[in-house]
Amino acid sequence: MMVLAKKRDLDLEKINRVAEILKTIGHPVRLEILEALEAEEPLAVSEIQERIGIRTEQSLLSHHLIKLKDKGLLRSEKRGMNVYYSLEDRNLLHIFDCMEQCTL
Repeated sequence: MMVLAKKRDLDLEKINRVAEILKTIGHPVRLEILEALEAEEPLAVSEIQERIGIRTEQSLLSHHLIKLKDKGLLRSEKRGMNVYYSLEDRNLLHIFDCMEQCTL
């Protein structure tokens, strides 16, 4: 018996936006950043680095944060010498639910 896939009602603009988001978050460090911000936000760059245990330079972490921000996934706020990041839209976190359910 053949099972038909459910037809989704996605327009081309939404498909392109989702593809862009998936390309942007498709890096382990960026997923860890999102996961850290899920638990607590806003966080300074040094706090994010501490939570995800990156053993790389802060400049590389900042590169990932800027990429996420440039794509509209994060927002930032400068407070004194620190920049604090938070999620622009918490709906993005549904990606973790999808990942947990994935059987690939």
